[in-house]
Amino acid sequence: MEVESYSFGRIRIGGKDYTSDVIVGANYLKTNWWRKEGHRVVLEDLNDVLGLKPEVVVFGTGANGRVVVDKAVIEKLKNEGIEVIIERTDEAVKTYNRLLKEGKKVILAAHLTC
Repeated sequence: MEVESYSFGRIRIGGKDYTSDVIVGANYLKTNWWRKEGHRVVLEDLNDVLGLKPEVVVFGTGANGRVVVDKAVIEKLKNEGIEVIIERTDEAVKTYNRLLKEGKKVILAAHLTC
């Protein structure tokens, strides 16, 4: 699914607005994505993602880049042969949409606020 728009605290996917963090892929959408440690992504937060077998995971770290992706997460994904991209959410959305259009098996895990 393509992300149609993003602004602070709001993301539009499939013609619907969401106001909580999301994980999205071509045929996958998880709303209300809550992380175990708030502004930190740990391995437990990505159980669903690993099962989807993506080629690339794009992390949107918020409008101001406040979310931190734990080093163990990066290492685990890379060890599984998955490319990791970490950007502020506005840029992450652009990257995700571009990779999706290129036919990549890509997942976006996006924090919508700070």
